Amino acid sequence: MQTNLADFIKGTREGEEAESILRACVHCGFCTATCPTYQLLGDELDGPRGRIYLIKQVLEGAQPTHKTQLHLDRCLTCRNCETTCPSGVKYARLLDIGRKVVEERVPRAPGQRVKRATLKEALPRTALFKPAYKLGQALRPLLPKGLQDKLLPTRDPGQWPARTHERKMLVLAGCVQPAMGPNINAAAARVLDSFGVQLLVAPKAGCCGAVRYHMNDQEGGLDDMRRNIDAWWPYVDQVEAIVMTASGCGVTVKEYGHLLAHDAAYAAKARRISEMTRDLSEIMPQFEAELAARLQGRVTKRVAYHPPCTLQHGQQIRGKVEGVLRAAGVDVVLCADSHLCCGSAGAYSMLHPKIAHELRDRKLSNLEATGADGIVSANIGCLTHLQSGTSKPVTHWIELIDRMLTDFGQRA
Repeated sequence: MQTNLADFIKGTREGEEAESILRACVHCGFCTATCPTYQLLGDELDGPRGRIYLIKQVLEGAQPTHKTQLHLDRCLTCRNCETTCPSGVKYARLLDIGRKVVEERVPRAPGQRVKRATLKEALPRTALFKPAYKLGQALRPLLPKGLQDKLLPTRDPGQWPARTHERKMLVLAGCVQPAMGPNINAAAARVLDSFGVQLLVAPKAGCCGAVRYHMNDQEGGLDDMRRNIDAWWPYVDQVEAIVMTASGCGVTVKEYGHLLAHDAAYAAKARRISEMTRDLSEIMPQFEAELAARLQGRVTKRVAYHPPCTLQHGQQIRGKVEGVLRAAGVDVVLCADSHLCCGSAGAYSMLHPKIAHELRDRKLSNLEATGADGIVSANIGCLTHLQSGTSKPVTHWIELIDRMLTDFGQRA
C-alpha cells in the first residue's frame, strides 16, 4: 500500500514503523473473514482492512472524526487478522499508533472520559482494585446487571507451597487476577512445586502495562512496564523464566523489548525480560511424561478448551494446553470457530458491552455444543467474561491439573 505520511509523523520512530506496516498491506481482504466485529456489524470500517484505510488517511493528514474514533475503538485487538494475513501485516502495532494520534485530535464526550479514566486508574492498581472488588461482591444484588456480571464469586486460593527447589521461576501476579482469580497462580505454584520448580513472586511487580497502553495512555503503560522490569531485574540471574498464567499479560510482556526499544535506560533490560517470558503452557510440556505416568488411566469428564486470542493469535501458541491436558488424561475438545474472540478483550467488555455480550453468547453456544461438562481457558479476562454467561464452571486449565493431582493423591 502506497503511503505519503504527513509532516507531523514523517521521519519519527512511530511514523517509520507505521509506514513499514502500511506498505506490507496488499488490501486483499482475507482479514475480514476472521474479524469478529466485521462478522457482527458487516461494515468494512469495522474490519481490519477498513481500519487500516482510516489510519492511513489520518497519518497522511486527514482530520479524524468521532466516527473514525468509534471504528478504531470497536476493534477488540484480538489479532486474528494477523494470523490470517498472508503478508504478515502487524496490524495491532499500527492500531496502537493510529489510536494514539486520533485520541490526541478527537476530544471524547465527558462521560466517556470519566469512564475510561476510571478504568485506567482503577484496574492496574491491585491495592485499589482488590478492596473495590470485594465491596462490589458484597453489594452485588444492588448493582446493575452489567456490573453483576463482573463480580463473580472467587475460589479460595489454598496454600502456596512452602518448599524450596533448585529450579526457580518468577510469576507475574498481575493487576485484577489477585482479586478475581487468586487460585490461578496458587494452583500453578502447587503444580510446578510437585515437579520440582519453585514459583516466586516479585513483590513490586504489578500490571503488565496492557490496560493503560491499549486505552491510549501509552506513557502510563510504559511506566508500568518499567516498574515490572525494575521489580524483576534482581531475580533474572536466579530464575529460569518469567511465567505468565494470564495470556493477556504474556503477550504484552513478550513485547517489552520492542515497546521500550527507544528507551536507552531500559532497552537492553526490556529485551532480556521479553526473552525470558514464557506462557505457562510453554513450561508444562516438559512434565507431560511424568504427568501422564502419575494420572495414567484417570480420564476426567469432557472439558471444552477456549484458547484466548492473546495466546493463539498474539503469542502464536497453539496446541500446547491441549497436549498437557491430554497427557493428564483429560478428554479435551475445541469448539467450532475456536479461533474467534469471546468478546472479553481486556477493558473492551466494559466499554462495548453489547458487542462483547453478543460475542460471548456465540462463543458459549459453540462451547456448550461440544457436550463438555466444564470449560477451561488461559486468561483471567476470558474466564470471567465467559462465566458471566453460563452456569457451567469456567476455570483456568492449570486449576484442573492441580485438582486432579490432589484428588488422585499424585503430588510429589
